[in-house]
Amino acid sequence: MERTTEDIVTEFNKMTTEDSTSTINCECSSINKSGKRENYMDWMEYFMALAFLSAERSKDPKTQVGACIVNEENKIVGIGYNGMPLGCSDDEFPWTKSSTDTLQRKSLYVCHAELNAVLNANSRSIKNSTIFVTLFPCNECAKVIIQSGIKSVIYASDKHANKDGTKAAKIMFNAAGVKYSQYFPKNKQLILNLSAIDNKEDN
Repeated sequence: MERTTEDIVTEFNKMTTEDSTSTINCECSSINKSGKRENYMDWMEYFMALAFLSAERSKDPKTQVGACIVNEENKIVGIGYNGMPLGCSDDEFPWTKSSTDTLQRKSLYVCHAELNAVLNANSRSIKNSTIFVTLFPCNECAKVIIQSGIKSVIYASDKHANKDGTKAAKIMFNAAGVKYSQYFPKNKQLILNLSAIDNKEDN
């Protein structure tokens, strides 16, 4: 029986509470005798990998961020990455954040990955969903996450933990009851072989 995203996140939160250095393994521990392949990706790895893959679409030269929203049935309902709004050319709008001219700083224009994932949602409601993000959300994205009804955040990096924006995001999450947990990958790197399908025999 497949576990829901809620079951996976509950197990993940329990493990990280008991041992902050633990890594999660959501694969079924029983051995299937039907000949089923065993070295497949578990749900957590799959959803986070999609967030990282989405980040590769970003044009930002410094920070590429991706987000993947998953509902309670383990169905993907939204994908996003940081980029310019529709109609705002990637080639004309600025990608720097240190220009002396305030209007030439990307922060005034870029839509963050979490916002885009929510706006791109293919479902009427994403209430009680989980969002997988490559970087812990900023305070502005935290507002969007809370208002959209997302109940949990799984993040890969918290490198901006000491910034006020991140601290404010956590304060809001705590107040709103949105759970957040860091994902510790089993594999530091995933290799996607686009020709693998042609190298395997059909059985």
